Amino acid sequence: MSKASEEAQRQLDRIVALGYPDVADMSAAAFRALARPLIAALERTDLDGRILLVPTRELVSPESLIARTSINRMAGFTTMPPRDIASFLPQDGFEPPEGPFYIVVEPHTGTKYTNREPDVARKLIDSDERIPLTLEEGLALATQHPNWLREKNGFNLLGSRSADGRVPSIWMSQNAPRLGAVWPNSRHTWLGNAFCMARRGVSLFR
Repeated sequence: MSKASEEAQRQLDRIVALGYPDVADMSAAAFRALARPLIAALERTDLDGRILLVPTRELVSPESLIARTSINRMAGFTTMPPRDIASFLPQDGFEPPEGPFYIVVEPHTGTKYTNREPDVARKLIDSDERIPLTLEEGLALATQHPNWLREKNGFNLLGSRSADGRVPSIWMSQNAPRLGAVWPNSRHTWLGNAFCMARRGVSLFR
């Protein structure tokens, strides 16, 4: 197996253990089978382990996923109602690739863009030829690397917005991951603006 396929398999094992098949209303075996084509495709690439396995919202709705993150057994939480969370949709150009799973290449919490207004950070990320993460990708990042919230920084997810213009964010609060939102003209010293270098679905490896 390649480094990328090994890492994707590890991440799949983690979300299965966290109960994602229950969220998807299917068996663990059926859930794993949906990821098999992508993991098999990764075996034929030279990507390293700096990837993030992301299930699409068609497979697992994002509303319940923050509660499946944790740091030192402190479960993630949000004060936003489910309908509010579901309203954060990918912006034009940041839609996920087709398929129940895809990967993000070289995800980062965006430390370089800490304490920047989302609208300003978006322009900087674009000029650096990077791609802002979406809500689903940020939840995957907090699930697979929860300690990054403590060791690096919380982050805005500029690839998604609600109809009123708010941007979803994940940060440490009460010693646990918290999902919230910020306005596009606000800045916070503890929030970076998360990004990646690429998104790839199984079709892009053929």
